[in-house]
Amino acid sequence: MTPLDFRNTNTLWCSVLAETLVRCGVTQAVISPGSRSTPLTMALARHPGIEAVPVLDERSAAFFALGLAKRGRKPVVLVCTSGTAGANYFPAVIEAHESGVPLIVITADRPPEMRDCASGQTIDQQKLFGGFVRFYHEFAVPEAKVGLLRYLRQTVVHAVERTVRGPVHLNAPFRDPLPPIEDGTAQQLVAEDWEAFFSHLDAKAPVSGQRVTWRSPGARGVIVAGPADTENVTDYVTKVREFAKATGWPVLADVLSPVRHQECDGVVVAVYDVILRNAERARALAPETVLCLGGWPTSKVLRGWLETSAAEVWLVSPHEANREALHGRARQLRADIGGLTVEAAGPADAVYVQAWREVASAAAFALASGLEAEGALVEPKVTAILAAHLPARTPLFVANSMPVRDLEYFWPANARGVRVFFSRGANGIDGTLSTALGIAHGAAPAVLLTGDLALLHDTNGFLSVPQMRGSLTIVLVNNAGGGIFNHLPVAQFDPPFEKYWATPQAVDFAKLCAAYGVGHVEVKDTAHLTALIGALPEAGVRVLEVRTDRVRDTAFRKQLFADVAARLA
Repeated sequence: MTPLDFRNTNTLWCSVLAETLVRCGVTQAVISPGSRSTPLTMALARHPGIEAVPVLDERSAAFFALGLAKRGRKPVVLVCTSGTAGANYFPAVIEAHESGVPLIVITADRPPEMRDCASGQTIDQQKLFGGFVRFYHEFAVPEAKVGLLRYLRQTVVHAVERTVRGPVHLNAPFRDPLPPIEDGTAQQLVAEDWEAFFSHLDAKAPVSGQRVTWRSPGARGVIVAGPADTENVTDYVTKVREFAKATGWPVLADVLSPVRHQECDGVVVAVYDVILRNAERARALAPETVLCLGGWPTSKVLRGWLETSAAEVWLVSPHEANREALHGRARQLRADIGGLTVEAAGPADAVYVQAWREVASAAAFALASGLEAEGALVEPKVTAILAAHLPARTPLFVANSMPVRDLEYFWPANARGVRVFFSRGANGIDGTLSTALGIAHGAAPAVLLTGDLALLHDTNGFLSVPQMRGSLTIVLVNNAGGGIFNHLPVAQFDPPFEKYWATPQAVDFAKLCAAYGVGHVEVKDTAHLTALIGALPEAGVRVLEVRTDRVRDTAFRKQLFADVAARLA
């Protein structure tokens, strides 16, 4: 039986909207409270095919939905009331746009006659998110007419289809009555054949990019497996394995690519960042051809090496946007990785491949030895412990700034299958906690690796903890400020560096966690952290606080990199 609500025009309109979403494969909605959005909330909350999660803060709600959509790679609906509520979605919408994450943002609104007349909680919501959505449409004001309900159905279908590459925005005006008061305005449509009305809809598979065959032009090349947020990890790694076998080239695997975390034949290099800090090695390993998969690599050193090389660079991406961040001579192969076939013009340069194999082995050993020799629980050791001791196939969300860089530097290539999630579209720290909660919701026990400032930037995310089904362990690296800035040239200028860049904080995280009813453990040493993350709880949220010294740890990284690079000469 089709679950439509005929109590009034708004209830019918929104129940048609909800049923259409479900028929198109949408199963989750994140809803913030408000009056004007009442008809939408009622319809989504009562539909048996939709899990509706209430989140008070719209900014947190948007990132929670982003996390859900990142994990499931399916559209998630966001609903809020009129006025400034929707504006709080903007940072998450930007990230969804830049990362290609499917979100359906529905902002409730007052009808046209109540705009531009000082009516309360009303702003101009037309194209609120500008060019950061793939599709924008303002619905007609609801009417109980079959023709308009067909229009509604088709518009929703089209919106879902447009989420294949990112977010969409639907503005939904409503007149009173907003609650489900019976007024007889929709009763004449009860007898319609509603099953036939929806019968042609089904959950459509994502549209794939075109199929492309690429023939490698040289024997001396590398494959750069950049950041890739993919649902089917096995298929992705299988394709990269095929490319490596066809070309015989080494694979430089970013930590945000599943390639670094799965078994992959051939030469898989995880320590290229420290290798390329040795100028002599960097020159000797310069390729003739580079095939880049996914996004641009996290490593600034690797990007710089690609930028200054004379290599022919090919970018594989289905996106229509310009992806050439280095403004070099790169050309784009517009295809999904699943639609790409790679052929080789001839055998790979065996001497070149062996050089990569040998230097990667030496660099990995030197990095691991340097970490092991350090007795203190420095920040890089946190990453190394997670890499070695997290349960296999753990979902891991990594915050931007220093955590993602430490992951890139110190997470070795292995086959433990940890699935790394990230928000590298806009590279901000916005919504870190809320995104991680969304990733953990209804899934296997998950982990968030974050710095103190990123967590503090989104403490309202803790309000969603009671709604979350599942487990999230937050590994908090608390260095009392913005550690990444200590690696920048501006750190030499203090004052005013410490006050305006490092932004030191002295928050008592134990008390903060207690205020939200979240568990807190202060990590004592490496053995303590190892024991804490070796087995993850099945439910609840806990914070494992690792207190570090950002000045000491900055110096440790720099010295370790310099020592390893020197040993590779």
